[in-house]
Amino acid sequence: MNVIAVVGLGHMGGAVARRLDEKFEVVGFDAAEGARERAGVTTASTLDKAVSDADIVFTSLPNDSIVRDVWLGPGGLVAAAREDAIVVELSTIMPTTMRDIASAATGRGVRSVDCPVSGGPGEAETGRLSLLVGGDDATIDAVSAALEQLGTIRRTGDLGTGKVVKIVNNMMSMANVLAASEAFSLGCAAGVDPQRLFDVLSVSGGTSQHFTKRWPKALAGDFTPGFTISLGEKDLALGMELARSLRVPSPVAATGREIYQMAMLSGLADQDIVALQQFYDSWSSERASKKRLGE
Repeated sequence: MNVIAVVGLGHMGGAVARRLDEKFEVVGFDAAEGARERAGVTTASTLDKAVSDADIVFTSLPNDSIVRDVWLGPGGLVAAAREDAIVVELSTIMPTTMRDIASAATGRGVRSVDCPVSGGPGEAETGRLSLLVGGDDATIDAVSAALEQLGTIRRTGDLGTGKVVKIVNNMMSMANVLAASEAFSLGCAAGVDPQRLFDVLSVSGGTSQHFTKRWPKALAGDFTPGFTISLGEKDLALGMELARSLRVPSPVAATGREIYQMAMLSGLADQDIVALQQFYDSWSSERASKKRLGE
């Protein structure tokens, strides 16, 4: 049986670790002690203890800077991993970062797989993620049993293409949630019952996976984070950075990012992205209050 290390035990990394632990021997690590305590799998107190005996290492980390530090920093993953290990990188980061860290790993005989995911912790826990996998076929095949425990493999091409697909997917997703929040708030302000509005829109042309998955929670006032507004803003920023590097215009992403930032400043940064509905509703309520006051 493969020994698998999972580095980064936040919402997604923890769910990935628990799912893998159903079939493999898993050791987790996170710099935060609280995350290690909540993980629900065997954990190590240091990075090198977690990865030194692992056949496969998964990393699930918040941003490019942390990924570079964990992989390439003193005593980091590249230095601590076995020479024949394969590292599967799940984070949403720039493709240039993916290629840089993979190149450094190759210098020590460590192979890499580019594997961001589509889906949240719930899908990870139940093995229903879409895995956006870039890299050479032989390396991907070597870790396919572990990947298939998490979901469906969608091969995207060379190393780095998985990150590209994830970034453009999230640009689409964040814009979708934003447009749905704006439209749904308008429908409610115009007098349609929210539940009836959802029931009709969820089977109409404007619906989406995010709408059918997230809006029932919004209707119940549940904004518990599966994917936070702050992460949505980060991913739109990545999309804009990628677009600038290729001299491709991205005006929708730029406008959307501004609204995500406004929602963050209103105190919703750590709420689920469907809390954008709450943000739009607050504008509607403010306008209605002013109208009642004759302003």
